[in-house]
Amino acid sequence: MQDSSKLDKLRKDIVFSTDLAGEHLIFHSTWGIFSPKEIDIGTQLLVNLLEIEPGDSCLDLGCGYGPIGLYMARRAYQGKTLLVDKDFMAVEYANANAVRNNLNNAKAVLSNAFDHIDPKAKFDVIASNIPAKVGKEMLSLILYDAYTRLNSGGKLYVVTINGLRQYMKRNLNDIFGDYKKLKQGKTYTVAMAQKFHK
Repeated sequence: MQDSSKLDKLRKDIVFSTDLAGEHLIFHSTWGIFSPKEIDIGTQLLVNLLEIEPGDSCLDLGCGYGPIGLYMARRAYQGKTLLVDKDFMAVEYANANAVRNNLNNAKAVLSNAFDHIDPKAKFDVIASNIPAKVGKEMLSLILYDAYTRLNSGGKLYVVTINGLRQYMKRNLNDIFGDYKKLKQGKTYTVAMAQKFHK
């Protein structure tokens, strides 16, 4: 039988601060949310490669407790950043972390990918650390919906496990007519596709 003091400790927020591509951020998280004790390698790779202008409208798809979205909100300080996740605890922690870091231009909402995002909302930058286990069907929906929700000239940045690299290359070329491999690490690949004028 576990003693109650040990369990009480596990129930407490995990708290850490970190520098993400030059931005100092404080995070609270909890067990059950992806990578609760530190920023995972894929996210670190991704944020180092994001190009964000101060007035950009940004979207963090599958935000967890908020590292990518809050980094984007800090950089796009004149714009707005929306963070979405299908896990209500992730959304709760992402919103609390936005407050904690004085990011009034960031808001997290519950959504399964684009399902509960205002259909009229358009973005300049969409970024996602896509879990491998979402499946090819969900990946297809994410990529097609990202294309339709980007402003002309907007960019989609994704980090995936290396095993999905060829899939992403093929599908981003099909949907966007564009694919750039920005970086390939030991485990993860960061890719970008831009929506050009039609």
